[in-house]
Amino acid sequence: MKNPTIKKTAPRVALLIESSRSYGRELLMGVARYVRIHGPWSIEFEEGDPGEHFPKWFDRWKWDGILARVSSPAMAELLGRSGVPVVDLSASLPEARFPRIRSDEKLVGRMAAEHLIERGFKNYAFCGFNGMDWSDMRRDSFEERVSEGGFSCHVFDKTEPRQSGSGHDYEEHGEQYEQELLVWLQSLPKPCGLMTCNDSRGRQVLNCCRELGLAVPDEVAVIGVDKDEIYCELSDLPLSSVILNTQQIGFEGAELLARLMAEGSTDFQSILVKPLGVLARQSTDVLAIDDRYIAAALRHIREHACNGLDVADLLKVVPLSRSVLERRFSKILGISPKGEILRVRLDRVCRLLAESDLSLAEVAGKAGFEHPEYMSRLFKGKMGITPGEFRKQAGVVGLSLR
Repeated sequence: MKNPTIKKTAPRVALLIESSRSYGRELLMGVARYVRIHGPWSIEFEEGDPGEHFPKWFDRWKWDGILARVSSPAMAELLGRSGVPVVDLSASLPEARFPRIRSDEKLVGRMAAEHLIERGFKNYAFCGFNGMDWSDMRRDSFEERVSEGGFSCHVFDKTEPRQSGSGHDYEEHGEQYEQELLVWLQSLPKPCGLMTCNDSRGRQVLNCCRELGLAVPDEVAVIGVDKDEIYCELSDLPLSSVILNTQQIGFEGAELLARLMAEGSTDFQSILVKPLGVLARQSTDVLAIDDRYIAAALRHIREHACNGLDVADLLKVVPLSRSVLERRFSKILGISPKGEILRVRLDRVCRLLAESDLSLAEVAGKAGFEHPEYMSRLFKGKMGITPGEFRKQAGVVGLSLR
């Protein structure tokens, strides 16, 4: 007689992830994608910020695992007493030794710096939330990359360090020092390329620039982090932003938790997820270059790279020989004219993949590539993933590349 089939009970998992902001919602989408593929899980979560109001239902159940954004010592202590695997998707408390998945914050800062360096700035600044782990790491790597270019960075550090707290807490804390921020922005050497630690801070900086009468992006070019559409599009000018691979963080966090639950392990490990790139908007659409011929060539590239532009066309715009153009272009920008044309085209590819459902052939045509296959090879060489993989990780689902 055969043994009756024993139905496997779905793991009961608590999601303690703040859902009122785009970052938290993207994490949840990544978790949902993992569960659709590898589930089922019995999941419990609620809207709001668990760091501010811990859910009343948490003590009603015996959990098999917990996915959380650990935002306070009290929260870390409570989760530590649970006795089950916990994966931290926030890592805002370095002393909380839960296994964690987080963005590669150093690469975030470098990407923002390189975006501004490409625009030819000689003055740089950073505005974040002093004492927040992820903000400080972005600041340090931004400063490091700017220093490698031979420049210095002005840092807004007038606020008292914040060692913990929810997102709303540190944003309210930042608003308390807005007068100091106004004074600091006014004192910066101009023109200046400025990174903010996230899009919320970026919007605050843009509002302060408006109040001071500072022209954005001509006097202060601003780039944030998160690609939070609400903050980016409702700012005075659309805000440029580093695109985090947030859904992938949620997916890999769920994958790690599943493994820990299967193994019964709580061993510490830290996994970094690379950001996807920069979404350039109007807040950094500027050229800060003293050489008027190179500035004209670069402006022409930005305006026409996706219309079949080549280096020969540039020579019709600026009265320079090809060798002089290439030598001066490389000296000022560290890239050849052809390389810059391809970079602008690939940036256009990234935006189209992330924000549209166009086919691969249509994306190639709109970005100035005659052959989608050639575009795909260049894209993978630059980004390390295929256009299709980029689109999935950028959060555009249900699309097919033909």
